[in-house]
Amino acid sequence: MGILNVTPDSFSDGGLWTDPEQAVAHAVAMAEEGADIIDIGGESTRPGAAPVSEDNELRRVMPVIERLAASLNIPLSIDTTKSTVARRALLAGAEIVNDISGLTFDAGMAETVVAGRAGLVVMHTRGRPQVMQYDTFYHDVVSEVRSGLAASVQRALSAGISAEQVVVDPGIGFGKDRAGNLELLRSLRELHVLGRPLLVGTSRKGFTGTAAGRTVGNRLFTTAATVALAVANGAGVLRVHDVAAMRDVADMAWEIAGGRS
Repeated sequence: MGILNVTPDSFSDGGLWTDPEQAVAHAVAMAEEGADIIDIGGESTRPGAAPVSEDNELRRVMPVIERLAASLNIPLSIDTTKSTVARRALLAGAEIVNDISGLTFDAGMAETVVAGRAGLVVMHTRGRPQVMQYDTFYHDVVSEVRSGLAASVQRALSAGISAEQVVVDPGIGFGKDRAGNLELLRSLRELHVLGRPLLVGTSRKGFTGTAAGRTVGNRLFTTAATVALAVANGAGVLRVHDVAAMRDVADMAWEIAGGRS
């Protein structure tokens, strides 16, 4: 899953793809490099990020989705917590809703996914981006994340979304500290009891730079380590910025792991 942030303030690539033509060109390049999905976001969800109005988010994402839907033959994902944005994106050609709130921020999101017959990614987080890093203590991070994801899956099923439409994401970097992120990566197989494919997004995140002292623009190899281990531990979808490099990493890790899911 190639990341396309059409935002001015995302932690890694904020401001790079705010021009629709450049954003479309970047998405096409990621597809050529091996992306199977393009995930388009118009609101930064980095720790401390300010909220964005619905109108602003739509202004950012819609021109890009409309162009890409007409030019790419791989699925588009809309990274949003707003049901109106998701609905407009699905009508324009997106096929997946990536909801970092796990259907908790907007009561209308599940209904939107049902109506759009869309795929759904439910992620675990603790609070909105402005406050999610204020409390990163867990008695048992793996157990608590698993329980939170199970609740999101049940919320989806109760709304009429089929299990086959749902992917789960433990929310690496969302309401977790470095130790929590590492423990989740070590223990990804414990999330398989949820019975759904697992998406992991570690790309360039702060904890990947801590051990080696790498700044955000220099985390290719540390991200690669997390991607390889995520694949070995059963991740089915990797959400990344550096598609060409991480495609190679994921394919090699998959081969070493014997093609296990």
